[in-house]
Amino acid sequence: MTTLDSILAGKYPAKAHARRVAERLQASGYGRRGVIYLEAQKTRLIEDNDEAMPFRQRRPFFYLSGCPLPDSYLIYNIGSDELTLFIPPIDPENVIWSGLPMSVAEALRLYDVDNVMLTPEVNATLASIASGDGGKAVAFAITGQISEEIKLQGFFETNTSILNGVIGDTRVVKDGYEIALLRKANDISAKAHIAAIKASQTAVNEREIEAAFIAACIANGARDQAYHPIVACGQNGATLHYGGNDADLADPVTKQKKPSVLIDAGAEYRTYCADITRVFPLGGKFTLEARQVYQIVLQMQMETIAMLKEGVQWEDVHTHAHRVAIQGLRKLGILRGPEDELFDKRISVAFFPHGLGHYLGMDTHDTGGNPNYGDNDSMFKYLRVRGCLPAGSVITVEPGIYFCRFIIKPFLESHETSKYIDTEVLERYWNVGGVRIEDNVHITKHGYENLTTAPKAFEEVEVLASSRSTHA
Repeated sequence: MTTLDSILAGKYPAKAHARRVAERLQASGYGRRGVIYLEAQKTRLIEDNDEAMPFRQRRPFFYLSGCPLPDSYLIYNIGSDELTLFIPPIDPENVIWSGLPMSVAEALRLYDVDNVMLTPEVNATLASIASGDGGKAVAFAITGQISEEIKLQGFFETNTSILNGVIGDTRVVKDGYEIALLRKANDISAKAHIAAIKASQTAVNEREIEAAFIAACIANGARDQAYHPIVACGQNGATLHYGGNDADLADPVTKQKKPSVLIDAGAEYRTYCADITRVFPLGGKFTLEARQVYQIVLQMQMETIAMLKEGVQWEDVHTHAHRVAIQGLRKLGILRGPEDELFDKRISVAFFPHGLGHYLGMDTHDTGGNPNYGDNDSMFKYLRVRGCLPAGSVITVEPGIYFCRFIIKPFLESHETSKYIDTEVLERYWNVGGVRIEDNVHITKHGYENLTTAPKAFEEVEVLASSRSTHA
């Protein structure tokens, strides 16, 4: 039986990715001659400091190389189907501080490429390919990512307008190795979410919960975060991308613990990202209002995930989430009026203002979603993915209900929309802040595969958040 670790013990499939990108270029009307040229991110020093800035590899370069080294280059010769990686040579002065760099032999063993050479050999290699091609071929590169010392235009007709978009579109459909990387990122993140929830038993500030999450990621092999974690207690959870992570978990006046914490956090593992949101109670048990809202959001997520398969229209899935939200908020008495009328008037947008999800991969908000932020329909304006989902894509499903005064206030002040919201009932829910539940879902031909294993059943979450917790 093939295990996750056995898959990841193999090489990242860079050569297959290069071929897929070349095929898409050809499908866009370009011939079979020429090269794909990419550069890694450069080493940069922190301003007023001799230390390097935190490094993040360029995603197009990694997709066609699997190489995390800075200051590297690659050339894919489309005609000969030959992928060459160029790595930095030894710098004697740097060896004193940082040790020996990776050797050519090591790189050839680690990466799925045909050749490994040193970076001073890039221009000679380009000249050799161009001379052997019998004429002016095209070099596909990315605007702003061609170093001054590279003589690309001297050897090729250069096209910098298409490659970045083609790589982005190609990345939407993941292969088995990429799914394994995403699964690993999710597995590590699940352990970190459990650690964060358990840490809340003794924590007094949001930052302690964040620290527990990050520590668990590092301990399990993911040093980097996919994005800055969101740890939002009480009404802070009504801010979608809350970034403070420094509020006390108890009310400063009453000294009572706030109802719950929303944590949106995911590990990055070998450049691939998890993106998971959970909400858990402080004190081990949800308040009545928080539990009611949690159940609505969980129902939104369960029903929308059940709709997923190859070819499903994402707008339809997003629409269904709003329908479920309307039904739940009507049942609580927060919304009033006929369901269809509430839907047509877009009243649910006051409580669920964002899109249902986004593609996931090497970026948290991954490529290829084709959003339309100019859409005049408030229900779809912030939807990051439009159109049909292909098999092999990975998408987040993250419905939420929020009680944000800034967003809801215009609906309450409008004569046209205020009649649909019962302010007396609403008053009981402001302290809930926000509830969002987010999983990472792999789309298959006939259905889906949920890659996220972090607990979300409210009974299990309550146990983890209480002193009764024994979860490993």
